[in-house]
This record gives sequence, structure tokens and C-alpha cells, in this order.
Amino acid sequence: MFSHVMVGSDDIERSKNFYNSVLGVLGVKEPVVNVNDTGQTRLFYIHNGSTFCVTEPINGEPTSAANGSTIGFTCDSSEQVKELHDVAVANGGTSIESPPGLRNNTTGKKHLCYFLDPDGHKICGMYRCD
Repeated sequence: MFSHVMVGSDDIERSKNFYNSVLGVLGVKEPVVNVNDTGQTRLFYIHNGSTFCVTEPINGEPTSAANGSTIGFTCDSSEQVKELHDVAVANGGTSIESPPGLRNNTTGKKHLCYFLDPDGHKICGMYRCD
């Protein structure tokens, strides 16, 4: 259903350092770096048929995080959920909501973590265990 997810950043180098570390936990390699025709730098992280992008805003306005939005990354284990969270926090992210761990709700058992990236985008790491 989705071709990609893109978020904005006012500090593309800070975002590159953050996401290289965080997405590296999931086995994602260095991004493809692109500068578009109007001069904005974009990072394209391509992994397992999905693309996660970070861009400088093309309208010249400051970056803002979308209230109510969450970007979720699939993890391979509960340990990887915890590592994703810990690496994010160690690299400038902010832990939010409950500590990483097991949640049991109407959609089944999952290990989850939540954090904000340095620009305020809400990120989730999830491992489905059922």
C-alpha cells in the first residue's frame, strides 16, 4: 500500500547521524543522498522493499512533526525493540510513553517502544509475537 514515508528535518546531518545509528539496528545501510533541483538534501533509506526518507522542507518553512502521527518500524525480536529504543535515546532521541516492553491488546501481543527523533517525529519499534 505504501511506497515510502518521508519526514522533514531542519538539520539533515543530525538526522543522518541519528537514523544511521537507529536504522542500523534493523540492518538498514547508509542512505542514498540526493540533492533535488531546488537544493534540498534528501536521505533515502532503502531496506526490504521499503523506503524511509528524510528531507529538508522544500517550501522553506521550518520542520514540524505531525501531531497524532507515528512511523512504525518492524523489529525481529523483543531484544531488537529494546535496542532500537536505547540506540535512539543514546543518539539524541527522546523516550516517550511506556518503557519498551510487551503490550497485549485487541490486536494481539506485541513488544513496542516509542521515541521522538531529534525533530520531534514519533517513532515506534514493533515486534509481533503472536
